[in-house]
Amino acid sequence: MPVQRWVLLRHVSAAFPSSPSSRSCRTHVLGSIRSAAVNMAEEAKKRAAYCAVDSNVQNNQVVGVGSGSTIVYAVDRLAERVREEKLNIVCVPTSFQARQLILQHGLTLSDLERHPELDVAIDGADEVDAELALIKGGGGCLTQEKIVAGCSKYFVVIADYRKDSEALGQQWKKGIPIEVIPMAYVPVSRMIAKRFGGEVNLRMAVSKAGPVVTDNSNFILDWKFERAQNWREVNTAIKMIPGVVETGLFVNMAQQAYFGMEDGSVKVRKAPISE
Repeated sequence: MPVQRWVLLRHVSAAFPSSPSSRSCRTHVLGSIRSAAVNMAEEAKKRAAYCAVDSNVQNNQVVGVGSGSTIVYAVDRLAERVREEKLNIVCVPTSFQARQLILQHGLTLSDLERHPELDVAIDGADEVDAELALIKGGGGCLTQEKIVAGCSKYFVVIADYRKDSEALGQQWKKGIPIEVIPMAYVPVSRMIAKRFGGEVNLRMAVSKAGPVVTDNSNFILDWKFERAQNWREVNTAIKMIPGVVETGLFVNMAQQAYFGMEDGSVKVRKAPISE
């Protein structure tokens, strides 16, 4: 939580003594503050998405469309530009959600069989570190997202200020998602915890009984790591465990990230140049 917001919440709480009427008023004010914070984050997502689409999408391109809440704004802007500028754009989705967004906006839908090489992919992230290493998969679409990103000449990340970190784990506390074959989730969980420490949990569904099931009919583990690691080596090591399909670590994949900031600006970060 930003310091200024935390201080404001303390002042609001102190301003109302503990009585039924004052508690109601305090609840209303706190609710308004939280609503304002949500609106600020949504506006930040929109600014990042619009800037990324305007800066990276050109006519006659094949575009990878990511998943999640921020990508909704990117597809909105992409559809606007296609209508206004008469662009010839083909879209390849990373999930069922992305496919539905493409169809709902009347954009041209394709796949990797027809377009195995993409010009650019635009996707969100759960966290982005100083070197553009990413944690992705909070929405459960990590495998298809990584495939599409890997098939793209240029991979762009869009996010709001809450996802910007110096190091992975600084902001995102839910762990690194790992997609696994269902029968292997217990041994994979044990191997990861034994080798790398931390806690590994099977992700449970909210609106259904049992675990989350991905678009690929697999399970998702969330690994809450204890300390910073060499993420490239960790990613490779985890993928070598039998039963692991893919990890939510995207290392040395993104070329550029756009962050919508609290002050209304958009911060652009490029990946460091590899030696």
